[in-house]
Amino acid sequence: MNKLRIAILNLMPKKIETEADFNRLLSNSPLPIEVQLMKVRSHICKTTPAEHMNAFYRFFDEMREESFDGFIVTGAPVEHLDFEEVDYWDELCDIFAWAREHVPYTLYICWAAQAALYHYYGIRKYPLPEKMFGIFPQMPLLPELPIFRGFDDVFNMPHSRHTEIRKEDVVKANEELRIKSEGLRVITESPMSGVSMVMARDGRDIFITGHSEYAPLTLDAEYKRDLAKGLPIKKPYNYYRDDDPNKGPLVTWRGHANLLFQNWLNYYVSC
Repeated sequence: MNKLRIAILNLMPKKIETEADFNRLLSNSPLPIEVQLMKVRSHICKTTPAEHMNAFYRFFDEMREESFDGFIVTGAPVEHLDFEEVDYWDELCDIFAWAREHVPYTLYICWAAQAALYHYYGIRKYPLPEKMFGIFPQMPLLPELPIFRGFDDVFNMPHSRHTEIRKEDVVKANEELRIKSEGLRVITESPMSGVSMVMARDGRDIFITGHSEYAPLTLDAEYKRDLAKGLPIKKPYNYYRDDDPNKGPLVTWRGHANLLFQNWLNYYVSC
């Protein structure tokens, strides 16, 4: 079998850690996979050594003529900006258009999910009164979908964001599309964290507002970082053992995170 070629546009500031998160999940598959890391020209990363970026990343315009089986776009710490204010927004829109035409299956994660839903369908983001921060229970609304094979009726997902999309906006956008079979569908939601997964075009696009890929200590590092900066931050919900940061995290999302990515590879990308 030929290798599945997966491109990852990594917009996260801690790029090496993010690479490890996605490589860990993708490498659990028995399918042969080749990962190619993508970067944009319109933004200079200042948080990852240039030597690493030059050695392991390629610019989008260097990759656009190549073929990929799947594409992942990560989150980015730019929620405080309107989409058009992001310095690489125009290039990102070009990448979104390229993905729609040239890559069969795409995952959009956290901010990228909001950005793509805005770009493709005009779905806006809304500021939250406080950061959605912690591990929140999610419910599959269409458990018969292949992406949920092997899932429990409720599963946990990390979230770390200051904005949200709303279900009524997704429903309205789908009604305007008038294409029920390939249109927009909210496929998981939570009474606490809201919409967590949206599917479009029969699974060719999946938008995930949380961070299933997060390593066990990622939220802990974010919490301690914000405390050190004096920012208003609550302890991540449902994360620490006995709600005590000194006892470390109780990992409750890793099994379903692995299953989510395996199902994406097995029942979408490789089909």
